[in-house]
Amino acid sequence: MMKTLVIAEKPDMGRNIASAIEPKAKNHRTYIEGEQYIITWAIGHLIGLAEPDAYDEKYKKWNIQHLPIIPDQFKLVPNRKTIDQLKVIGELAKRCGSLVNGCDAGREGQYIFSLIQRHLKLKQPVKRLWISDLTPETIRKGFAELKEGSEYDNLTKAATARSEADWLIGMNGSRAFTTKHNVLLSVGRVQTPVLALIYDRQKTIEAFTSLKYFEVEATFIQDDTTYRGMWQGERMTEKEKAEAIAAKVKGKSGRITTYEIKDVKEYPFKLYDLTLLQREANGKYGFSAKKTLDTAQSLYEKHKVISYPRTNSNYVTEQNIPEMHKTLQSLKGTTYNEWAEGANRSLVHKGNKFVCNPAKVEDHHAILPTNRKAGGLSPDEQKLYDLIVRRFLSHFYPAAEYKTHTVVTEVEGENFKTNVKELLSLGWKAIYADQSKGNEKSTKKGKEEDAVQEDEVNEPFNLDRDRPVLCRNAAMKEKDTQPPKAYTEGTLLKAMESAGKQIEDEEVRDAMKDSGLGTPATRAATIERLKNVGYIEMQGKRILVTQKGRTAIELIRAAGVELLTSPEMTGMWEKRLTEIARGGASNLQFMDNVKKFATMIVEKVRLQSRADVAAFGSEQSAERGRGKGAARGPRSSTRGRTGAAGRSETGVAASGAVKAASRTAVKTASKTTSKSSEQVQDGEPRTIAACPRPGCGGRLFMGRKGYGCSNYRSGCKFVIWKESFGRNLTEAQVKALAEKGKTAKLKLVLDDGSSIEGRIVVRNAANGELAVEN
Repeated sequence: MMKTLVIAEKPDMGRNIASAIEPKAKNHRTYIEGEQYIITWAIGHLIGLAEPDAYDEKYKKWNIQHLPIIPDQFKLVPNRKTIDQLKVIGELAKRCGSLVNGCDAGREGQYIFSLIQRHLKLKQPVKRLWISDLTPETIRKGFAELKEGSEYDNLTKAATARSEADWLIGMNGSRAFTTKHNVLLSVGRVQTPVLALIYDRQKTIEAFTSLKYFEVEATFIQDDTTYRGMWQGERMTEKEKAEAIAAKVKGKSGRITTYEIKDVKEYPFKLYDLTLLQREANGKYGFSAKKTLDTAQSLYEKHKVISYPRTNSNYVTEQNIPEMHKTLQSLKGTTYNEWAEGANRSLVHKGNKFVCNPAKVEDHHAILPTNRKAGGLSPDEQKLYDLIVRRFLSHFYPAAEYKTHTVVTEVEGENFKTNVKELLSLGWKAIYADQSKGNEKSTKKGKEEDAVQEDEVNEPFNLDRDRPVLCRNAAMKEKDTQPPKAYTEGTLLKAMESAGKQIEDEEVRDAMKDSGLGTPATRAATIERLKNVGYIEMQGKRILVTQKGRTAIELIRAAGVELLTSPEMTGMWEKRLTEIARGGASNLQFMDNVKKFATMIVEKVRLQSRADVAAFGSEQSAERGRGKGAARGPRSSTRGRTGAAGRSETGVAASGAVKAASRTAVKTASKTTSKSSEQVQDGEPRTIAACPRPGCGGRLFMGRKGYGCSNYRSGCKFVIWKESFGRNLTEAQVKALAEKGKTAKLKLVLDDGSSIEGRIVVRNAANGELAVEN
């Protein structure tokens, strides 16, 4: 009987699957073989879309006359770094009669498998493993309920359309704007409208003029009850008027004209989807979106203590309710014991629409802790796990109960409004009682226009509306109108989710999720991409647009392709991709529209006047001063690695338009050299060693991403990347590689994710390719 080949997305996932379904299987390092199954894995994306020069040699040079580039059929190329693993999959497939797609249960996981299947021309029947966590029970259940691979054909179409659309917009847009303006300008289907969001917010802030205004706050007393009220009326811009009102009412008797009391219940906040988790981790811990995603992926894949994190749902299905009860039980005896013991299991049931809403669960349910006990977590993993567990536990507790008191007090014809929130029962908020602001809603409005503050009290609040009150004190307060806040990664993620629309209504915002910018799994990569290409920079938690980023948006809009900067338009594209995945829209029609749009971009840019290099900032001027390499075909300093960037939906075909670092790596290293005092000598970059390429005679100097050769213009391709084998190489280590051909023994991480102690050695002195030697 022929065996079944299971292809997981990553090594850890493959090992988890193997231990659940073939516990006695033999480990062969690149695959695990049992009696019925052979389990192997990709390492993220093993295959990508080919660069333009795979279609025609002329595309090696970036030339606007060669655009648009629109392939009839997109060619696939293996990632040279992981080609050995691709060959392993091909050999194993020859021995197997059927396949199981065990890649991540989502659009990109589907795409990774389909690329392998297409490139290797695998004809075996396919089943799909679709699971939301990696506990052995879930894996075994998933294998007992394998789906037909054909059920996911529409998802494959959507994933393919997404990738090819990104390639078309990224390749044509980036090449058109770059060659026209002779500065490397990265353009993308998702990254450009996100940059436009940040740009527009920053312009609004810069144009804002602060105005002074004045408020009057009074303190009232009736028997043992003291309360404060804010003066009600048109906003006051005259200080004298505010002071006069304060003097007029101070020490005078007043009466309560209206007094409303309401019973209010506050229910637990929604379970986490990835974007909400990223937003809250950014607000609470300052985590970047990428850091939260990577940490959550580790909790899922390595520790198996949470469910699949790349989800866009805040709800669960009926099938998840028993699992949630089981997880609650498993939290007893842990650091969460007190809350687990005090939880009410009966509150989480299939009729609780705050938790269980199958209509709002598509690929994956909300992020939940699993029933596996957490141990050996890093501090950051522990922080994220704690957020997820507390949110989970909160749904096993009743609503927090309050009485709200709304009072209007009149003194000398002036009205003052008071809002008091009286706590009756803490309910689920008891879980956050040890955190100063843990129970406050992150989306709380802070509009000064309301001019009414809410005081929260723990003791009973009593007033008799028929008896007088005394205005014990009154004072004028000077205020300034505030500009909108600069985006943080947390608030930017919220804006991306709703395609930039400022939507307070949660139901409307939920409906917008299908037409947001990017997907939960790719938004972090978009933000990282904008940082890497020099369009944005961080100032603390605030995101600021650089001069280069400003000019990029202004040029795109000036070219007449402002549609490319439109968050809503791009959001509609994302919605169309979701419809393709559901079988409700044509991928061919979508791609036809994208091709027309890519063509229009090129036609518009061709008519544009070249921008002054000074408009891009001093760094770009320095690049221009070092030669005309940019015009001949610049590339970004992205290494073309797989992983977060490899599965990016940021609009440059997984960094493709400006990726090809392997061919022009050295040019990049030179152009991105920072002219700081440490790195520049007599106006030239400081060199650290002779170039090891035989007969070269050049010198190595440090660029932003690597160490390149000074003879790059003469064709020397030697480069050593700073980030290699899980390490950020020091100058001393690079010098050792250049002069001795190897480093001392170091702790390293191989491409398959395994750790090893060994030396890094120069495998190929012609281009600086590195290897590991034990």
